[in-house]
Parts: sequence; structure tokens; C-alpha cells
Amino acid sequence: QVQLVESGGGLVQAGGSLRLSCSSSGGTFSINQIGWYRQAPGKEREVVAVIGTDHRTNYAESVRGRFTISRDNAKNTVWLQMRNLEPADTGVYFCITPDGVHLGSWGQGTQVTVSS
Repeated sequence: QVQLVESGGGLVQAGGSLRLSCSSSGGTFSINQIGWYRQAPGKEREVVAVIGTDHRTNYAESVRGRFTISRDNAKNTVWLQMRNLEPADTGVYFCITPDGVHLGSWGQGTQVTVSS
């Protein structure tokens, strides 16, 4: 099973940008769909963006037009470029495969805090 590690979170002012990275040690990365999820304070985890093995993407309505998910299989990396950040974007962000979701195999995530 692919093991993923998130990085790139931090504290940013509203309207600012961050780029999150999701890196794998290798293995089956290239044949896996990858999703970014987030969990805001006091809320359940929700899907933010998904990128397939064919590079097709899907976004939550709340982030559409502001976030961009991309991948480079040669680098075993998926990115989430976040622009025009809002306080509502605050939360812990996770990357995970469909199998990971099924198994509940969530990593540590990376904290994103957007101040107003």
C-alpha cells in the first residue's frame, strides 16, 4: 500500500496562498487516485479535491476556482495549490488514496490556518 506524507501547511492571512505537497515513498503511487481532505475545527472531514490516474480533477464547490490539484508521478508527488484563502479554509489537510479511505489509514496531515 502507498504511504503518503503531507507537508506545506502554515499560517497565512486571508487572501494569501499556500501550496501543500503530498509525497510517497514510491510503490503504487502512479496507479492510485489521490484525494485531498480537510477537517475544520468542530467539523467532520470533507473531501476538497481529487485527481485521478488520468489527471482528471474534481473539487468541492467551496474551493472551486481557488484551489488546484496536480500530480507528477515521476516525483511521486501531488500538490494542492490554494489561492485566495479564507478563514473557512482553516483545518488539517490530508492526502489519501481510495484504499486509504476504506481502511481509515489517515496520516498526520498538515495544519492550515487562515487569519482574518
